[in-house]
Amino acid sequence: MADPGAAGAHFARKQPGWFTKNVFNRIVAGLTRLGASVMGSRVLEVRGRTSGAPRRTPVNVLEFEGERYLVSPRGDTQWARNLRAAGEGRLLVGRRSEPFRATELADEDKPPLLRAYLKRWAFEVGAFFDGVGADASDEELRDIAPRHPVFRVSRAER
Repeated sequence: MADPGAAGAHFARKQPGWFTKNVFNRIVAGLTRLGASVMGSRVLEVRGRTSGAPRRTPVNVLEFEGERYLVSPRGDTQWARNLRAAGEGRLLVGRRSEPFRATELADEDKPPLLRAYLKRWAFEVGAFFDGVGADASDEELRDIAPRHPVFRVSRAER
């Protein structure tokens, strides 16, 4: 699992720009709430680790080799901390709700997922990866892995 210290320091340095925060994220979240997924977008709902209240945030779901993953491009974010504590959540698109269980990956398992994530969404999240892109070496991806929590998402048993 990620070292929260390294990921937390990374998160503190990497805040989204004004356009991303006030325009792009709001448009994607609004479309997703209306039922239109934008390139795999979902609204993640997870129980707050302190309050217990449901917390919602837009996320990109990565499909890779038959599995689904959530990658935290900004590091040890509140949603990543909440998901780590809860171990489960819901993915929402419009009125559809999918409960899931989450398993955090070890750093050594992250490089191929980070590469796939960057191939798909670098235009949106590339600034949070300290200049490392989809064409980076495996070693470079291993170096940044501790700063980016990754969770495998599996459907919850009903």
